[in-house]
Amino acid sequence: MPAKNKNILLVYFGLALAEALCWTAFGFELDRALTGNRLSWAYVFEWPLFSLYALYMARKMLREERSAPVAPPADPAEDAARAAYNEYLRTVHRGEGTDSR
Repeated sequence: MPAKNKNILLVYFGLALAEALCWTAFGFELDRALTGNRLSWAYVFEWPLFSLYALYMARKMLREERSAPVAPPADPAEDAARAAYNEYLRTVHRGEGTDSR
């Protein structure tokens, strides 16, 4: 599965989890509010707002993920140059490439 599709799937999974949590908490707080707990009325209105915020963020993340540029395939010549440079850095850090006067 391509990384882009995997990220989109993870956003949908996170959205489903957030929605399930928000609406379960809403039902719990509504039940408490109807049985006399006055503080729960604040939460009755708060959890749907959290749910809307989760929808907003998921939509924003999906839009960013779908518009993200796809990385071009790696150039073998560039990989060889990068490997040579990394080898050079290893020798410098070991002290093999310097004069010790």
